Amino acid sequence: MAELNTGDGGGGKGGKVRSKKQNSKVDLTAMVDLAFLLITFFMLTTSLSKPQSMDLSLPDKDPNEKDTKDTKVDENRTMTVMLAGDNKMVYYMGLLASPKVGPKDIAYGKDGIRKVLLTQKRAVLAYSAALGKPKNGIIVIIKPTKKSNYRNLVDILDEMAISGVETYAIVPEFSPEETKLVDKK
Repeated sequence: MAELNTGDGGGGKGGKVRSKKQNSKVDLTAMVDLAFLLITFFMLTTSLSKPQSMDLSLPDKDPNEKDTKDTKVDENRTMTVMLAGDNKMVYYMGLLASPKVGPKDIAYGKDGIRKVLLTQKRAVLAYSAALGKPKNGIIVIIKPTKKSNYRNLVDILDEMAISGVETYAIVPEFSPEETKLVDKK
């Protein structure tokens, strides 16, 4: 129990005779119990933040499977984004030998890659609608270099989710022309 002492009431030796005062006691046990009950209540009723994650489809790891098929896609729908070192990025539309757009340096963020993704996505949808295939959207190929860091890859995956790009792939292989282009930038 906690006590609150107010003194013994006596002074020195002299003069008048005073009556001795009783010590005042304040019992703080109920307040401590209430504090622990409140802490327990709020701990049990508070919902903690849930970890956020992104779903990725990964290929099967079957070492016996020798039959790999290359998927052919329309070069007018393909955008390649190469992640270089020092938070730099290079993109182009189509094939590198005859690109429809680029290759250009681009920055991360809403005024950089997001704006380009949304613009190219609209252009590809208009192109597909003109051919009579309105369901075909943009395909983004993400190529991280060994100089890029993990944060760059997470940032570009976030931009895919924000921009609503449904079809994208992470490809670690570079052609010699792409390697020269990234090293030059």
